[in-house]
Amino acid sequence: MRDHYDVIVIGGAAAGLSAALVLGRSRRSVLVVDAGEPRNAPAEGAHNYLGREGASPSELYRIGRDEVAAYGVEVTAGRIVAASATDGDGVDAVGFSVTLDSGAVVTARRLVVASGAVDVLPEVPGLAEQWGRGVVHCPFCHGWEVRDQRIGVLVTTPNGVHHALMFRALSEDVTAFVTDPALVDDTALSGLQARGIRVVPGPVAEVLSVDGALSGVRLGSGEVVPLDALAAASTVEARVGFLSGLGLEAVDQVMGDFRFGSALSVDPAGQTAVRGVYAAGNVASPMATVIASAAAGTQAGAAVHGDLVQADLAAALAGAGAGAEQVSA
Repeated sequence: MRDHYDVIVIGGAAAGLSAALVLGRSRRSVLVVDAGEPRNAPAEGAHNYLGREGASPSELYRIGRDEVAAYGVEVTAGRIVAASATDGDGVDAVGFSVTLDSGAVVTARRLVVASGAVDVLPEVPGLAEQWGRGVVHCPFCHGWEVRDQRIGVLVTTPNGVHHALMFRALSEDVTAFVTDPALVDDTALSGLQARGIRVVPGPVAEVLSVDGALSGVRLGSGEVVPLDALAAASTVEARVGFLSGLGLEAVDQVMGDFRFGSALSVDPAGQTAVRGVYAAGNVASPMATVIASAAAGTQAGAAVHGDLVQADLAAALAGAGAGAEQVSA
């Protein structure tokens, strides 16, 4: 690992590796710092990724690391614990310093933040143990795998009714567990009933498993409802604590009156509010799938290269101007 790079990419999953690939192919010096905690690590496969449908996340990212390494990109295991702005490297007025959990300090001209997000789960005993397996959240990511099974939907947000309707398109046996009656008005209740979705009011006390597989839920009343899968919504919080030294923080993501997570604000190219710091993937878009995160990483990588091209041009013109003045003198 060197002391200085053109670009440091923070995060080595779909978004980060895609950005690194573009930058490596553009002959930029790139360091990827990967904490090894992709959001989709619990999932058996990544879906809707054209050409790699169903690939395990670990295999997908292993292939990605090999691909970026072929273009000179360095990948190191570690976690960024702090980041700050510097005076640049003499060629470019913009620069950054990052500190790894190992204590190493590395500088770069630009940063790409692809640190992802954390799913904060409903506090139901047994749910976390099944997350990404028997407990799923996205009908596009996991729906096909639970089709025609007994599916429960934990309604804990105002979007829960829509969630249940989405899964009803995949199975005729869907049960909506409405934890708060205020979440389902008469119109929504009529819609659930019209689609043949059973509605069970009251809290879910526990998610049950047998031999490692989800088997159902226990209600607050003690009744056990057998299930093959349970859909539950998480709150998706961006991993950005290490950016406080740059004055960057995540902002609430809201749908109507419902807060579903937090994310960094970026422009279409991935540029954050701090010049020279770009972001892509779930850290900037909580609902992005793997392929969408990869596309955002590609966009951010291209934007960073373009930014550096302009900085190099400005430095060259300034140098040429200084040389001309010396000749004239």
